Amino acid sequence: MNVVELPGTMLAPAKLNLCLYVGPRRDDGLHEIRSLFEPLELADELKVREAERDEVVIAGIEGPDLTAKALAALREQGWDGPPLRIEVTKRVPVAAGLGGGSADAAAVLRLARGEVEGLRAIAAAIGADVPSQLQPRPCLVAGAGEVIEPAPPPADHGVVLLPQPEGLSTAAVYAEADRLGAPRGDNELEAIRRRLRDALDDGGSPLSYREHLVNDLQPAAISLRPAIEEALRALEEEGAPHAMVTGSGPTAVGLYASPDEASAAAERLRERFPAVIATAPLAR
Repeated sequence: MNVVELPGTMLAPAKLNLCLYVGPRRDDGLHEIRSLFEPLELADELKVREAERDEVVIAGIEGPDLTAKALAALREQGWDGPPLRIEVTKRVPVAAGLGGGSADAAAVLRLARGEVEGLRAIAAAIGADVPSQLQPRPCLVAGAGEVIEPAPPPADHGVVLLPQPEGLSTAAVYAEADRLGAPRGDNELEAIRRRLRDALDDGGSPLSYREHLVNDLQPAAISLRPAIEEALRALEEEGAPHAMVTGSGPTAVGLYASPDEASAAAERLRERFPAVIATAPLAR
């Protein structure tokens, strides 16, 4: 057995989709996308300890999840680290379009970095968002999430999240988007990727290229959860220069010029939306 230095406590940052352009369904059942991912200071906490057997414990979540799937995948690939007990404290809302489960799985895979080959392929087999979370950083994403191009860190800005009381299934939102129709073609997606790359190279806050912050899944998420519209209006009323749905929803996100402005807006929103979260991009 290899001697493995356990990290003790690991953080799994939430992921914000600053945009999400959706193409047609691929042969593997996934959709071709173009997106810009931004990790957030909001993060789950994973406590890792040696144990008699592998065990993943997540309060409030029963049954197999991506975290346990990631640990099992490492064992299947021959990782011979010691048996582990992994306790996950969830701070990222579940099924909220913030990639919390994917982030947790990626954190587990990082335990075997340098010891197991092909971690990115393992990550992709677990979930489309997991590869980008192996190294939380801003990135331009293509394919179904497995094609990752690092992006420069953005200028300072703040983020307010308004989760819904109940999450949405990613599969259900994509199915609704398919029903609503009009996916983007491959040529259009490639043109979008080039425009996003140009915007990133110019630097600045995402608010400097708001015209590119489009989520093609937003109409589908609102169709399934009409209450999202109220959250988006509330963010705009509280001064968010840009408000949108993140990922497959149902979380509404407001971008602000600074973390202080985001925190102040969150306090004003707290009476109407007790679950409001003020956060900021993960510092690098």
